[in-house]
Amino acid sequence: MAYDEELAFRVRAILDDEDGLTERAMFGGLAFLLDGNMAIVVSGRGGLMARVDREQADGLLSEPGVAPFEMRGKPMAGWLRVDAAAVGEDAELRPWVERCVAFTRSLPPK
Repeated sequence: MAYDEELAFRVRAILDDEDGLTERAMFGGLAFLLDGNMAIVVSGRGGLMARVDREQADGLLSEPGVAPFEMRGKPMAGWLRVDAAAVGEDAELRPWVERCVAFTRSLPPK
């Protein structure tokens, strides 16, 4: 399944002013990287893969449409899957993008 190009456009618009932004096709989706660190992915399975602070991840699971992100059946700490329906409006998407940017900016550049 190809990633949602409209969702990618919306994420890109929010990230437009970020320094060090690059995009890379990964995991069947489109990854947005900040200074070489993956921040958020528009998933080929729909919705987002969101990188967040590991200590905040469990609390964010109570948000609508959010689940732990798993790769090959193994949970990936600090990553969440956000359903497309949970970010259907810009007012729902923006907090996720901003949360991912804030965490990614706390990491050293690659």
